[in-house]
Amino acid sequence: MAADVASILKNLLEFYDFSGKHMLAVGAGGGQFAAYGREARTVTAVERNPAAMESLRAAVFRLGLSDRFAYWSGDFSVCPVTADVVLFEFCLHEMDDPSGAASRALRLAPEAIVLDHDPGSPWIYYGAEDDKVDRSWQAVAAYSPIRRTDYFAEQRFADFAELEAKVRPQGPESLRRIEPFRGRRGIVIPMAYAAALLRRSPT
Repeated sequence: MAADVASILKNLLEFYDFSGKHMLAVGAGGGQFAAYGREARTVTAVERNPAAMESLRAAVFRLGLSDRFAYWSGDFSVCPVTADVVLFEFCLHEMDDPSGAASRALRLAPEAIVLDHDPGSPWIYYGAEDDKVDRSWQAVAAYSPIRRTDYFAEQRFADFAELEAKVRPQGPESLRRIEPFRGRRGIVIPMAYAAALLRRSPT
């Protein structure tokens, strides 16, 4: 993403202490935030996109963290790996059943963190994902988060062509929504996001 990855990672590590824990990192492909592996004891990265998984492996290698990472390729809904904490990396809104994903996370680990775009974020509007984001946070709210913190970042693009390339995979509605930026340079779009901590109910 074109946002300040270092700032997002800093906020995540301040939100939750991963020290000594085995993380299950869902949607970790690409490796933008893989430096959390310096804090965690071990990380199992879950990613269903093979190309994204390869990018993650390369990022982990560059960070010198290959000894801390394991990899599980496939859909999280059938992931069997248990952990101390599950992290959803800006991916819960992409899942067909976000409530089911949260439920599975709390079966695999006693705690789960949702790091994702916030409803009402201008960036999500231009990405035409507002409905999906609303739905995923409604699912999160049903689990009564222990803690939630809202954050702010910016998506920055040198010109319209760069923005267009970023949102093209989102489809024609997203392309229609970014039309007001056509011909502009130095494009800055506010991005609101949040972190929420879910905890398994005592049995």
